[in-house]
Amino acid sequence: MRPKQAHAIAVARDQQQISFAGKFVGASFLVVALAWAGLAKAEEITITHGISTFGTLKYAQDFTHLDYVNPDAPKGGEISISAQGTFDSMNPYSVKGRAGALSTVFFEALLTGTADEIGSAYCFLCTTMEYPESKDWVIFNIRDDVTFSDGSPLTAQDVAFTYELFLEQGLPSYRAVLGQQVESAEVLEANRIKFTFKPDVPRRDLIENVGGLPVFSKAWFDSTGAQLDESRMEPAIGSGAYVLDSFDPNARIVYRRNPDYWGANHPFSVGAKNFDKIRVEYFGDFVAAFEGFKAGAYTFRIESFSKTWATQYDFPAIKDGTYFKGELPDGNMASGQSFVFNLLRPKFQDIRVRKAIAMMFNFEWSNESLFFGQYARINSFWENSELAAQGVPTPQEVALLRPLVDDGLLPDSILSEAAVDGPVSSARQLDRRNLRAASALLDEAGWPVGDDGKRRNDAGDVLSVEFLGVSPSFDRIVNPYVANLISLGIDAKLTRVDSAQYTARTRAKDFDITNDSFSMNREPGAGLKQYFGSAGAEQSVFNSASLQDPAVDRLIEIVTRADTKEDLHIAVKALDRVLRAQVFWVPQWYKDVHTVSYLDIYEHPDVLPPFALGYLDFWWLDPEKEAAMKAAGKL
Repeated sequence: MRPKQAHAIAVARDQQQISFAGKFVGASFLVVALAWAGLAKAEEITITHGISTFGTLKYAQDFTHLDYVNPDAPKGGEISISAQGTFDSMNPYSVKGRAGALSTVFFEALLTGTADEIGSAYCFLCTTMEYPESKDWVIFNIRDDVTFSDGSPLTAQDVAFTYELFLEQGLPSYRAVLGQQVESAEVLEANRIKFTFKPDVPRRDLIENVGGLPVFSKAWFDSTGAQLDESRMEPAIGSGAYVLDSFDPNARIVYRRNPDYWGANHPFSVGAKNFDKIRVEYFGDFVAAFEGFKAGAYTFRIESFSKTWATQYDFPAIKDGTYFKGELPDGNMASGQSFVFNLLRPKFQDIRVRKAIAMMFNFEWSNESLFFGQYARINSFWENSELAAQGVPTPQEVALLRPLVDDGLLPDSILSEAAVDGPVSSARQLDRRNLRAASALLDEAGWPVGDDGKRRNDAGDVLSVEFLGVSPSFDRIVNPYVANLISLGIDAKLTRVDSAQYTARTRAKDFDITNDSFSMNREPGAGLKQYFGSAGAEQSVFNSASLQDPAVDRLIEIVTRADTKEDLHIAVKALDRVLRAQVFWVPQWYKDVHTVSYLDIYEHPDVLPPFALGYLDFWWLDPEKEAAMKAAGKL
């Protein structure tokens, strides 16, 4: 779990977040030997500005800016985006209420990452960190020039307070992980804080985890009496480059760059944080949002609907060059987008039922008929990366899986069969071969078809499936799936609700099947417990399926304890293989490009980093283009 992910992991799942690509660096580090009282031998202490799990840091301590930014990018102007639904809170760290889009932008962490490296974390709010070879503890030396947006200094007391706040009031799944890892947070001096880790906990990403916590102002929480787990419209004070300018509930939010931002000249800010304002316009659904874009209500759009991209970007502003339309490279893994079963429902606890339902989603027909051939199928939780399980297990994977088989936690077949992929269908919407196979599975599971064409169990209960949706644009995808399930004898339907109802029902686990994403990273660690671990699964907003499986739990422990990149890759592939075999998802689709359209006054670096589009961060507004647009009457 890298710093950006450690920050994000404390955020409610439905919260849209700003993606500020991390920036601060270093390559050289100092190692000193210190003899501690009571120890028989000196312990080697590393003092460094950055840490890399398996490799070396790309950036030296004296770097001036990230390689992928334009250091001469002008500051100024506004960029605007859209959000769907409503918001009734500006606190993104609580499951209560629906937080406003980008409302994590106020906060920064001790450590940050970059968009052109895997597994590196650099001091941002700190100058250096110190830790022993054992990584039993870490000391962060906080910069003495960091201030919150009200001008008050950020100190070690604020970091310690934030840690305690997350431990007491954070999301339950996050509290469970944090409580298992950290023994204590101790303020040593005004700008020095020490985290001590619990014995026998894997050490690989502990420093990054605690260094990735957003830092809050203790004084603000003390003076207001605010709670981290409450819904409120007043945001907490942070040290970030942006502050709240204004908002109109359920209509828009405007963030403005703080003119007194402490980090304006920080190497991570050179060529970044370029816009004076970031505006978010809210719309009831994706259709309304697209119409708003065409009308000029906002200026930057990432198009997520293939039909819209293929057929509707022919409006006048595209044709006359007012808007740019094109594809930009995306080096990230697939998002793990999928239909997800609620395993708390008794009917879904039989894997044969889940397999049968999964067979009736026809990706091939959907891609050809609905998506204009723009997508590839997701099969792995680490799709589009070197971590995806392929074919039959390697001998190294078998070595990890066999003890789980011997203990009766996995079937023998996991050792010899190919990794489970999404079912393949024909070009016809209703694949007859899959229909027959699914029917046989349901018959075997005790759900035969009655005279009325409906499947019932011995108790007379009808096998029903409700898809919980929020976007009308998704209806055209779900409805054919529903029709196929009805052909199978399942009483299937799509229920579309508004965003507030959707948030309430998914958090309460009040659904049969819904859409979700499992956003993994290339060096996964303890964060896997939130997505797939048994502890707190029934309440976790990340473990939407409520998966509780002892084999998965044991493999997660192996992943977190891997101390070489090779061992990590083997363990993740084994975990990926077991997760896919559970069939608690019906994987959907992805593409390896960003499809974007925007008012053609924005510029970006010629070569974008592989792991971030960065449009809210290191893009900039071209004043000459803006002036030309205004002169032409287009603005």
